[in-house]
Amino acid sequence: MTAFDPAAAAAAATDAILADTLHGTARGIVVDSPPGAGKSTLVVRAALELAAAGRPLMVVAQTNAQVDDLVVRLAEKAPDLPVGRLHSSDSDPYDKALDELDNVRKSSKAGDLAGLDVVISTAAKWAHVKDVEPWRHAIVDEAYQMRSDALLAVAGLFERALFVGDPGQLDPFAIADAEQWAGLSYDPSASAVTTLLAHNPELPQHRLPVSWRLPASAAPLVSAAFYPFTPFRSGTGPEDRRLSFGVSSDGSAPDRALDEAAASGWALLELPARHTPRTDPEAVGAVAQVVRRLLDRGGAATSERSPEPAPLTADRIAVGTAHRDQAAAIRAALAERGVTGVAVDTANRLQGREFDVTVVLHPLSGRPDATAFHLETGRLCVLTSRHRHACVVVCRAGVSDLLDEHPSTEPVQLGVTVKFPDGWEAMMATWDHLSHHRVPWTP
Repeated sequence: MTAFDPAAAAAAATDAILADTLHGTARGIVVDSPPGAGKSTLVVRAALELAAAGRPLMVVAQTNAQVDDLVVRLAEKAPDLPVGRLHSSDSDPYDKALDELDNVRKSSKAGDLAGLDVVISTAAKWAHVKDVEPWRHAIVDEAYQMRSDALLAVAGLFERALFVGDPGQLDPFAIADAEQWAGLSYDPSASAVTTLLAHNPELPQHRLPVSWRLPASAAPLVSAAFYPFTPFRSGTGPEDRRLSFGVSSDGSAPDRALDEAAASGWALLELPARHTPRTDPEAVGAVAQVVRRLLDRGGAATSERSPEPAPLTADRIAVGTAHRDQAAAIRAALAERGVTGVAVDTANRLQGREFDVTVVLHPLSGRPDATAFHLETGRLCVLTSRHRHACVVVCRAGVSDLLDEHPSTEPVQLGVTVKFPDGWEAMMATWDHLSHHRVPWTP
């Protein structure tokens, strides 16, 4: 049996995607990508190859931060490539670092950027562009974060498009109640890719088969729990990464959880079962204590990027929560312990980001019920797939009982594609795995 070669598998997938993009005839191409598979790298390479082939293109991203990141990446790869950054008329519309790039022209008017090889902007800004000659090609980055109504608003600007995104991430955000459109073929709250494929099932679909972010300890769980129809492998082996500590354990539960995470990639720091407020003080304190001990113990990460142990600094640690008030409470608890520089945010805001170690406050911790919000597959997927080395989950006991008692009372809606895996199954699969790495603690 031939050993799996992650680099070769990723290269073959990329070559097939680029061949379809450059030489295919379909109006759209969809690329599904697991966490850390190199979506942005693919977008940049496709843009460079289209530009080199004399095919000017527009690039659609979902946030200004994503747009600015793509502009910087393009400038790094091709310093002489003329790139346009189409921005809003706000007072601070883009990252000022772009002012240092000689090949980047910035404007709030699409006409000022006409003729450039690549023009990049957000979907919201592109929706206001009128009376321009359509581009032959477009690339839509983070396409699963884009609502179908946003795609409809820009569809007249291009002839062919490459859609790249992660199907496991959170569904597009909508401020209106979307139930009135459920089951309709033109549901504006559905993701751009879901609607696109519903109307055009014959479009070529590709997938990136390797995650370069997730370690060998995490990829099998995340793949099985959240990507059952588009499985992927880790780009590294079990021995390629190591997390170690310069200071020995003091025997406390947080330290034992850190040792378990360093050894296996996962740890569940479990507090006693109890129904609590959302900003459970004990759980918040436990998260903050884990982070404090991570720093106090002089964590160091060894990987394919760094054969010598690299210090685990605050900027390489993230804390993930389901709610903003939980994140605010944890920031305050960290500040009380003298910790600064750690990213603390909700799953929505951590999407697309990467860290060495993550500490997660479980969405069901202390809850009396399991709502659709807390069982949303994408939320847990994001929270458990940001790390390169280890993930520590803090939660109160009783989640398995809560899931067992969860009633199936959601209304059945005709015409709605059943999302699989559903949140209950994904939650149960991850909880079962975490239970093998449980460290009980009564603060």
